Amino acid sequence: MIDFKDILFIIVVFVANIIQSITGFAGTVLAMPFSIMLVGYGTAKPILNVLGIVLSLGVIGLNHKSLNKKEFFKIIAIMLAGMVAGFFITTQFDLKAGLLYKLLGVIVLLFMGIGVFNSYSEKYRSKKKETNEKTSFLAYLVLVVAGVVHGMFVCGGPLLVVYASEKIKGRDEFRVTVSAVWAVLNSIILFSDVKAGLFNHKTVILLAVCIVLLFGALWLGNILFRHINKKWFMIITYVLMGISGISLLVK
Repeated sequence: MIDFKDILFIIVVFVANIIQSITGFAGTVLAMPFSIMLVGYGTAKPILNVLGIVLSLGVIGLNHKSLNKKEFFKIIAIMLAGMVAGFFITTQFDLKAGLLYKLLGVIVLLFMGIGVFNSYSEKYRSKKKETNEKTSFLAYLVLVVAGVVHGMFVCGGPLLVVYASEKIKGRDEFRVTVSAVWAVLNSIILFSDVKAGLFNHKTVILLAVCIVLLFGALWLGNILFRHINKKWFMIITYVLMGISGISLLVK
């Protein structure tokens, strides 16, 4: 029932979740391109979505008191509008697989560029410190686009991080609030995936295996987090994102 490509998919998900536990955002956007190429969009999307829910609920359960309710409800409302557009694009337009792959490839490369700029640009960091508390139109637009991408590919995380890192300062508050957003939005996507009949017998088996390995990935990720240079690890993560994006464009 499970072939070699399925095994490679499980390995990709395992490694991606190790990275997710270290960086806090890159897991799904890194796993999705490789996963689509290995098992297809209809299998990769529901599995990665459910794993996102499980991971988010775990974070919330550990520190739910740190939730920033004001930002949580604001983000949910704005991203939901974008997700409606994302659902519409994938269900109403007959997107061929090749076009879908290339679109995701462009998005992943864009995320990589944003991540590198935000992480290593002194000008951006200086400007960020000077930013006042008033949220700009551009920040709201970023959330809308994050919703569109999340509705289509379940990987709007990097764009949400761009917004949330400026509006939510505390580390625990940031993690819990972002996790609560994914728990709600991914649950909506889960309902849509079930309704669309994406959970066939093989998908359920792969999902069960991935959930078991998820806890091992989190355990290993937490160990690595204490012993590695995070700056260099982020560089490696962005390089992998670049490779995955380019591989989709040339597929």
